[in-house]
Amino acid sequence: MNLPLFPLNTVLFPGCVLDLQIFEARYLDMLSRCLRQGHGFGVVTLLEGHEVGEAPSRFSGLGCEALIRDWQQRPNGLLGLRVQGGRRLRIARTEVQRDQSILAEVEWLPECPDSPVGSADADLLALLGALAEHPMVAALDMGGQVDTQAALAHRLAYLLPFEPEQKLELLGLDAPEVALARVQSLLERLQGDSLG
Repeated sequence: MNLPLFPLNTVLFPGCVLDLQIFEARYLDMLSRCLRQGHGFGVVTLLEGHEVGEAPSRFSGLGCEALIRDWQQRPNGLLGLRVQGGRRLRIARTEVQRDQSILAEVEWLPECPDSPVGSADADLLALLGALAEHPMVAALDMGGQVDTQAALAHRLAYLLPFEPEQKLELLGLDAPEVALARVQSLLERLQGDSLG
């Protein structure tokens, strides 16, 4: 499938919410096409280059579909956009358009069997509940209630201050229980760094 790409300094995860401010003509055109055709766009992580100006030279080959949930004109004149992460995607091929926007041929990554959160996930659930009380997280309407291990892993990976490479690694993991174990080990490393 062909999908327009939006390279950003973030990693979007399925089910997670991202607020954007759009001002570049190429992205306003892209959004207009997405809304007309009833589909989202792909969010990929910048590895080199900038969010504005020329098309970036390097970005991740792994990303997430962004589904448009809401938009409005901001007081500053920019277009405010709220998207929610959809399916995970891998980029097969890209083409830079004349306006420096990027069109990609993408393959959807398979969704693996998911399990409900269990008692073993209690500490991570409590952490998500604490994060949900932060004003910036509350503003995204990403409350602490999740029912599945995949949703828990995705939200924690999105909200915690891991490095972009670590977040991309988590996005690429197919099994939710493996992702949760990796979140736990990254958390322990974060806590060790803050103590040291």
